[in-house]
Parts: sequence; structure tokens; C-alpha cells
Amino acid sequence: QVQAVESGGGLVQAGGSLRLSCAASGRTSSRLPMGWFRQAPGKEREFVAAITWSGSSTYYGDSVKGRFTISRENAKNTVYLQMNSLKPEDTAVYYCAVRRSLGLGLRLDDYDYWGQGTQVTVSS
Repeated sequence: QVQAVESGGGLVQAGGSLRLSCAASGRTSSRLPMGWFRQAPGKEREFVAAITWSGSSTYYGDSVKGRFTISRENAKNTVYLQMNSLKPEDTAVYYCAVRRSLGLGLRLDDYDYWGQGTQVTVSS
């Protein structure tokens, strides 16, 4: 079993930055691919970014490409999402997810464990 706990959400003005963290715990959690998703009110949960266990490969959703950066620090079992140039449309609950299989996961059902989410609100 793997647990994931997000932190770092909050309220920020448009154009600002936030860094989200996801601390994973449990067996082999530092060697598993991880990802970030988000869900805005009334919308489906959407893919944001993913990273392999080594950190050598990453992938981003089109809406965040060039503005967000995913990274990980395996010694701390932590994945980060650096969010720059934030827009009001980035407002959502952001979820961290852990995948049991190797390789990047781009879909919801690619992931096996989910955090509770952290709210990000971007004001205009």
C-alpha cells in the first residue's frame, strides 16, 4: 500500500507561482512513477504532469506545458509541481497519484493510489 499527501496549495494572483509537494510513503514508493492531475468545479479530472521513478522522463498536459515543471527527490519520497505564470483557469483541486507499473501514466486509470488533493485558487 502507498499513501500520498499533497501540500502547498493556496491563493495566488494571476501571474504568480506556487510549488506543490507530494510526499509518498509505503513500500517502494520512491521507485514508482507519479503524476499530478487537477479537477475544477463542474469539470472532469484532467492530467497535468507525470514523471518516471528516476526523474529522467516527464510529460505535461498541453494547458500547462512551458509553465509547470514536475520533479522528484527520491531520497525524500517527494514529487514537486512548480507552477509559474498561473492563470485563473488553473484554479482547481490538484491531486497527486502513484502508479504501480513502470513508465509514464497519462490517464486516470494508469494510477493506483491517490492523495486527498490540495486547493489552488488563482485570482484575476
